[in-house]
Amino acid sequence: MCSQPTLNMLFQWLHACFQSCCLRTPLAYCIWKTGRVDKNHPLVSGHSAPVLDIDWCPHNDNVIASASDDTTIMVWQIPDYTPVRSITEPIVTLEGHSKRVGIITWHPTARNVLLSAGGDNVIIIWNVGTGEALFVLNDIHTDLIYNVCWNQNGSLISTTCKDKKVRIIDPRKKLVVTEKFAPHEGMRPMRAIFTREGHIFTTGFTRMSQRELGLWDPKSFDEPIVLQEMDTSNGVLLPFYDPDSSIVYLCGKGDSSIRYFEITDEPPYVHYLNTYSSKEPQRGMGFMPKRGLDVSKCEIARFYKLHERKCEPIVMTVPRKSDLFQDDLYPDTAGPEPALEAEEWATGKDAGPLLISLRDGYVPLKNRELKVTKKNILDKRALQGPRRSYSTCDSSLSRTVLEELLEEIKSLRAMVQGQEKRISELEHKLSQFTNGTS
Repeated sequence: MCSQPTLNMLFQWLHACFQSCCLRTPLAYCIWKTGRVDKNHPLVSGHSAPVLDIDWCPHNDNVIASASDDTTIMVWQIPDYTPVRSITEPIVTLEGHSKRVGIITWHPTARNVLLSAGGDNVIIIWNVGTGEALFVLNDIHTDLIYNVCWNQNGSLISTTCKDKKVRIIDPRKKLVVTEKFAPHEGMRPMRAIFTREGHIFTTGFTRMSQRELGLWDPKSFDEPIVLQEMDTSNGVLLPFYDPDSSIVYLCGKGDSSIRYFEITDEPPYVHYLNTYSSKEPQRGMGFMPKRGLDVSKCEIARFYKLHERKCEPIVMTVPRKSDLFQDDLYPDTAGPEPALEAEEWATGKDAGPLLISLRDGYVPLKNRELKVTKKNILDKRALQGPRRSYSTCDSSLSRTVLEELLEEIKSLRAMVQGQEKRISELEHKLSQFTNGTS
């Protein structure tokens, strides 16, 4: 796990990078805006302990979720302009874990559905739109959860655990569909992800501490499709998968290289393609979604490599002589529109991602505000026993006073919201003035 300064630096850099993305079209060109971030640059800071994981929402480019050692998950709305002050108030704070939260990941096709996994060995699936937990999986894992991954339509999740098991879980039924004990015999952490065909790609260690990759069919977990030794190193291999090209990129913690493989239906099933090498080791790695790439330069992947004191973009391209759009490199990919609402998914409905073409490049959608509607917790509480009055005044008078207070609260709330909007507009104008745009 990365240290607090490292993750805070990544959070700050991603925030700065996102601002540059929003100021230029298409999204991909933010890569060319490089340099040192000012030490007084506004931050996204609200947790009382180190941030352990972050994840941009796939359906709203202005929303990011963060998980922390303080046991909470916070969801943030990032404005299109660079704010003057740090953002300290999240849109919603999700509380339900009793220990640190080290993993968060958004649902691939349903709006406002967020999964979190904590050190309490519990997985919670949230409806961010209401701030409530949809499903709590608290009796499946007996030890620390290493990673969690959704399948392509979000009907299943795969998990790896310190108990050496890979599990395929139906989260809505709270049921383990299938599991495999020790797909890699080593004791060090494993990782598992779904492929486009529904297979499971894993990374782990042999009994002799050699790094290893595997490809499995969940319908017959007994024997692997592929089990291949890699090298001897202590760094856990982190897989990043592109379902459009079926290429998986392996980035080892502490390595200075990125190896990538193509997964196919023909032997040897996992084909080695190439290795990107550099001089400095990576402390962390980020992966740009496909719609953020520059299709005019045949860019097929972009990583953000975290060093000790900087974040370096790494671009991977396929050399082509033609300037025309390359259909074979860019099949239709998952777009920003969700296929389902959270309530639909919770009741059992499934749908694949809504695809878009990248032929004309991706133009970011207009900033969409994330609205959270929390239900009144008092509505869930049944009255216990006979009602008792603690006031000597007339009940009708008490009701009148209560209504007046409620109206006054509504008025004050509207006033506060108006002031917040005015402050936001003034900050926007001030940022334009300081940037010399007006």
